[in-house]
Amino acid sequence: MSEPHALEPSARPAINPWIIAMTVTLATFMEVLDTSIANVALPHIAGSLSVSVHESTWVLTSYLVANAIVLPLTGWLSALIGRKRFYISCVVLFTAASTLCGMATSIEQLVLFRVLQGLAGGGLQPSEQAILMDTFPPAKRGMAMAVYTLAILVAPVLGPTLGGYITENYSWRWIFYINVPVGILSVFLSTLVLEDPPHLKARRAEMKGKPLRVDFIGLSLLSIGLASLELMLDKGQEYDWFDSPFIVKLAIVGAVSLVAVIFWELRHPAPIVNLRLFRDRNFAAASICVFCAFGVLYGSNVLLPQMLQTLMGYSALNAGLVLSPAGFVTMLEMPVIGILLSRGFDARKLIVAGLVTQAFAAMWMAGLNLGVSPGMVVSPRNFQTLGAGLMFVPINIVAFAFIPRDQTNNASGLFSLVRNEGSSIGVALTNTLLQRRTQFHQFRFTEHLDALNPTAAHWISGISGTLQSRIGDPVLAHRQGLQILYQAVQQQAAAISYLDMFWLFSVLSCAAIPLVFLMKRARSDGGAAAVH
Repeated sequence: MSEPHALEPSARPAINPWIIAMTVTLATFMEVLDTSIANVALPHIAGSLSVSVHESTWVLTSYLVANAIVLPLTGWLSALIGRKRFYISCVVLFTAASTLCGMATSIEQLVLFRVLQGLAGGGLQPSEQAILMDTFPPAKRGMAMAVYTLAILVAPVLGPTLGGYITENYSWRWIFYINVPVGILSVFLSTLVLEDPPHLKARRAEMKGKPLRVDFIGLSLLSIGLASLELMLDKGQEYDWFDSPFIVKLAIVGAVSLVAVIFWELRHPAPIVNLRLFRDRNFAAASICVFCAFGVLYGSNVLLPQMLQTLMGYSALNAGLVLSPAGFVTMLEMPVIGILLSRGFDARKLIVAGLVTQAFAAMWMAGLNLGVSPGMVVSPRNFQTLGAGLMFVPINIVAFAFIPRDQTNNASGLFSLVRNEGSSIGVALTNTLLQRRTQFHQFRFTEHLDALNPTAAHWISGISGTLQSRIGDPVLAHRQGLQILYQAVQQQAAAISYLDMFWLFSVLSCAAIPLVFLMKRARSDGGAAAVH
């Protein structure tokens, strides 16, 4: 029987745990912010470096690919060189890479530096999660994870707003330069307050006494598989998915590599990634649940700004301002959720409440139309973020409740990878289905727009007459009337497609609820719990 994931008194740090929590959250917030802040700056980057917007998207893709590769490796790297050393190295490299990104003079340089930034950033989220789980006793982990959730949920909400403000008023280079002072402060504080827990020190000592065994085959298969998957997801819609030989090759390489790595790692005596952690019922169910939930959340993060900008005429900054109040909702609810969990409230009930709230918010958004005011968009978005906050903190508590503490680093890396892949797949499917549904609705609309349809004929006659009175040419007025009608059809087809996606998000949120009933209740009183 494995040892329960509970802190012994000797494992508790000498530094106040809340100082440690705020220190590690600082760098994680910076890293998560960087995944979204560059999105709105792509046109400015393309113009400054004399490339097309299509080429500039590699700035995003390169970061996501590098990030995905490192996430599952953080447990092994932390055990190899020490978690404190690994974490501080990640912050240093991330800060240095941010500086280089701001100084880049070509798209090739910027993509290279973004790869370095992604490699460094990939180690921050799972490291913070593992540090918090080892730093706080079970009774206080709910509040600790609430702090972590602020970084994970608030940063993507504020990123587009901050990015839009910086690029419109200063330069795109400052979206990278702002990381430098934060990184320096994080390195300074981390050096002072962080220390490796006894179990990690013992494992490092054990590894030092043995020859270094690196699972190079597992490492290679995992890196190739995740890189191929991330590239396929990010570039699939752009290259028309499986009609492109490039995407087909990526899909084959990714599938073969990831299937091979599963068989290899399960048989290897010292795997680079411990996939056996999925034998834990809580961890497996929570991973699937968070995969679905973050697909919905990040899909919405893509849909709403697009809908506001392309269909309602909002600027990038104004769209961000409409959505940013959701970040303040998260800030307000986190302490309440932390207190509830610290007092022994069943985390599973909060997860169900969060999923139900997300489903209701998506249904609410599915009732929007192009004439709504900004406030009518703010309300369902706030409700959706409220649901994400209700779910995310307790799902972390439940997922790690029965993980042996010497596997915390491995579990954090895997859990972060599943969450991030859920986000990537959610965004990719959202963009693809949105375009396909737009084409479908446009086709259905145009089926009825012909000269035999009295309503369409009357509308065209009316608008043509109005235009003719202004320009005097009946042929040109008729053509312009047809053009206006076609633009209206495109707009309405796109609007209905957005609503279709919100309905789908509601269904996916509800579909994840049964997974909660597979989870065992997490003990938060610090008592021992059996681990199977």
